[in-house]
Amino acid sequence: MSTKSIKQIHELVKQRNEAFIGERNVYYCRENERECLDRKRSSLGKRGAEIVKSKVNGEVIRSQKFEKTTKIDYVIHYEQLIRLQEKLYLEEQIQHRRATFYGGELKDDVELTNAEAVKEEVVKTNLWIESESNQKRENLSRSSYNPREAVRYAERWWNDYNPNYKRFTDNCTNFISQCLRAGGGTMNGYPNRSKGWWYQTNNWSFSWSVAHSMRWYLSGSQQGLRGEERSNVTELQPGDVICYDFNGDGRWQHTTIVVAKDENGEPLVNAQTTNSRMRYWKYEDSTAWTPNIKYKFFHIVNK
Repeated sequence: MSTKSIKQIHELVKQRNEAFIGERNVYYCRENERECLDRKRSSLGKRGAEIVKSKVNGEVIRSQKFEKTTKIDYVIHYEQLIRLQEKLYLEEQIQHRRATFYGGELKDDVELTNAEAVKEEVVKTNLWIESESNQKRENLSRSSYNPREAVRYAERWWNDYNPNYKRFTDNCTNFISQCLRAGGGTMNGYPNRSKGWWYQTNNWSFSWSVAHSMRWYLSGSQQGLRGEERSNVTELQPGDVICYDFNGDGRWQHTTIVVAKDENGEPLVNAQTTNSRMRYWKYEDSTAWTPNIKYKFFHIVNK
């Protein structure tokens, strides 16, 4: 791994970071990512918000060389201080990226999907709820959902992985399920994977880990943890959930949890896969976004 390559990555990340504040162009940027940057600028303007400070830290993970081609995988952590109506909040996002060099010159730089970036799995351990007595489970089933505890969990683990749970390649819905469970959400339906919402050691319901299944579980459940659909996103509160169909084709692909609301009364969300904290809910700055995107807004109840 040459010093020249590292310097080129450093300059690229520096320019990418500066582009959020001003109108500076990045000397290498794929078209879809340039469009994401333009959409984010536009979205901020429509909301009356602005990024007043953007900071990025990076770390090289691995380097592979084959003849004249070198691939360098690295992780960058964005921290962006956003001002809205004289109030400030901090948005964070993690990107796993790969820079490709040929003959020492940068030829490509792309954000990796989680499937490409994650090669290892978290050690599987027993989930504490499964070892409790039947009486304790019965008491838990009568408890109500505590959104503060769900948000606290989302803030603690948004960029980390609780070893009490399996880590999935696409971890977004698994993470949201963990948040809901931390808030007191009642598991039900075990051992039928296509029924209810539950997790037990090396087994789990589809609704626990699959975005499409969770969306339909939340709207269809009649007991325990369930969602009450809201027509307007401003009706959501911290601890509630948003589901995303990026292509608008009826296949739900992503799930986030509301952790705060901005000064316009709109949600800011935490999520995993692309680990994000206090991200504006519309996801216009995502490469997955399309003009056909659809959302479902769920207020979470547990009774």
